[in-house]
Amino acid sequence: MPNITVTRRQNALALFQEFAAQQLAAGEPAKGMEQAFAAALEISPSMWSQVKASRPISDKLARQIESHTKKPAGWLDTEQAVPIANAAEERFVELARSAWRAANAGKKRELMRVMRDESKR
Repeated sequence: MPNITVTRRQNALALFQEFAAQQLAAGEPAKGMEQAFAAALEISPSMWSQVKASRPISDKLARQIESHTKKPAGWLDTEQAVPIANAAEERFVELARSAWRAANAGKKRELMRVMRDESKR
């Protein structure tokens, strides 16, 4: 039996990925994407950070997230299919690969540090 806390968090993270991909494809900068997503959900950036890390998503918050992302009620509670990479994500990966290949050892360490820092947010 699936754990609803884990399912809701995975689905919320998938919604963020979808939001970020749309924003990046529209030319929006990556910086501030987390705050923009929180604003779109009408929650504080701190609340979004807690949800990503470990805070359980209450029924009320789940329905709020679904409403603001135009998903049907109960969508967050159901395991969703793994999203397929989209064009914006593929462009990013290719850009990252090019930057990595062109970088010297010092720049590679810096790229790794930036990516690790971003993945912890």
